[in-house]
Amino acid sequence: MKLKIGDQIPSFSLKDQNGNIRTSNKVSKSLVLFFYPKDDTPGCTIEACGFRDKYDLFKILGAEVWGISNGSSQSHLGFANKNKLQYPLLCDQNNILRKKFGVPKKLGLIEGRVTYIINSDGIIIHIFEDLLNGPAHIKEAIKALKKLQ
Repeated sequence: MKLKIGDQIPSFSLKDQNGNIRTSNKVSKSLVLFFYPKDDTPGCTIEACGFRDKYDLFKILGAEVWGISNGSSQSHLGFANKNKLQYPLLCDQNNILRKKFGVPKKLGLIEGRVTYIINSDGIIIHIFEDLLNGPAHIKEAIKALKKLQ
């Protein structure tokens, strides 16, 4: 079942690229949760670097940024180091969280690219889905967070 605006996010606990456990229950501020298809692909690199470049603005807007894909911690660590990403990349290796959120596959093969803006109560306030336009995810997230101000 696909989650929608107004839904509570499911509880989860996943390792990030450094082996740290990130859990939905420990988030006390707004959260930008972006699902991306794969480390080191051109579109995903552009998106990840876009979040990196606006990271200070996300902090000013009171939000954490977490990326999620089914890559391993080693793959995520290499991707994060190569691109100087200062936020966690969560390892959803069996796509369990992706399925809980209802993130669709495109053409039955490619993992979808969806960004969720979640308030400090764990409620989804904005969803943006666009497989091909990674930079639009950053703009949409900033716009949604500004509305919370």
